[in-house]
Amino acid sequence: MAEFARRMAFMQTTADVVRNLFDSMTDPETISFGGGAPAREALPVELVHQIASEVLTRDQRGAQALQYGNPTGIPELRQAVIDRLLAPKGLKAGLENVIIVAGGMESMNLVSQLFLDPGDVVLVESPTFVQSVQVFKLFEARCIACKTDNNGLVIEDVEAKIKQYSPKMVYVIPTFQNPSGRTFSLERRKALAELGSRYDITILEDDPYSEMRYSGEKLPPIKYFDQTGNTIFVNSFSKIFAPGARLGYTYAEPGIIRKLYEVKTATNSFTNVVTQILCAEFFNRGLYEPHLKLICDIHRQRRDVMMSCIQSMLPGETKFVYPDGGLFTWVELPEQVDTTVMLADAMAQRVAYVPGREFFVEGQPARNNCMRISFGAVTPDKIPVGMQRLAQVVHARL
Repeated sequence: MAEFARRMAFMQTTADVVRNLFDSMTDPETISFGGGAPAREALPVELVHQIASEVLTRDQRGAQALQYGNPTGIPELRQAVIDRLLAPKGLKAGLENVIIVAGGMESMNLVSQLFLDPGDVVLVESPTFVQSVQVFKLFEARCIACKTDNNGLVIEDVEAKIKQYSPKMVYVIPTFQNPSGRTFSLERRKALAELGSRYDITILEDDPYSEMRYSGEKLPPIKYFDQTGNTIFVNSFSKIFAPGARLGYTYAEPGIIRKLYEVKTATNSFTNVVTQILCAEFFNRGLYEPHLKLICDIHRQRRDVMMSCIQSMLPGETKFVYPDGGLFTWVELPEQVDTTVMLADAMAQRVAYVPGREFFVEGQPARNNCMRISFGAVTPDKIPVGMQRLAQVVHARL
């Protein structure tokens, strides 16, 4: 067999983490707090079935759905993004500012192809989303972590590392962050946009969870404060429509969108037209807003049950994030508990989580006593069962 490209070894550690994450999600006997999937009950199965039966016919849009598509995406879905998703955030856009992509991860891939050369530095949060790190490493970039606290990135540390490393990009998830569930303060959003402009660095703002707010005050995205076009805003339909649709979008300056068009044509030509049409109809028929309320109601209940279980079942010295939205909380157990080692014990008890160690990269020390817990895909009646199993494992370790 021919030798694999060196990039495969470069990304192997993060690839193993992602593989284990998906494996735990597919075991029917395991209560998995590991994956980032939304509730099954939040998937609009009946609505999509009705739309498909009406529009995927030859005399309606069936032929269009099965034909080649435009690399930027169908105009109706791009306009829905502009009117229903960007405008409520205070973001002004035209069709020339939006490209439809194959899920949120394709935005990471396309932007990386566009900007990153081997050896380039990407500044990230500590902790950060492991699958994005996997993409950056695929392009042989070096990920450097910056300090965070309960208000998000510590701006002074970001600026210090900009001066030290001359990064090509800063990658952030400012709202209900994956894995921590934390949210950037308003002041830090504005400050990070200003850093991008001042040092001419791309700020890659990943925003897949902000619509899923259950409490607290809505905040404008970092892109809202961008005066120079240095911030690229990317989002996904996976949480507000369906993960299986594999749809997302990128919002940026027209010159960047044109270049992403070129990269996409060399990657996969265009995004699935069938799911684009179904999603566009979903928005244009006025189904999105009531469905979003349903999504938030379902996941708010699960968050509340999870927070109650953490408070009542885990050791008293446990620290955790109370998220205002999204799908995750971040748990810090007593220092002597190594969650990577403990995972085997948890899996033996048929409960899964993601150990915190792999969410940390160079620049900040890894925290072996942390774990990411997702409450989205577990029903309210099973959350206490799974948490009781996990609590028994933790107390046994202590």
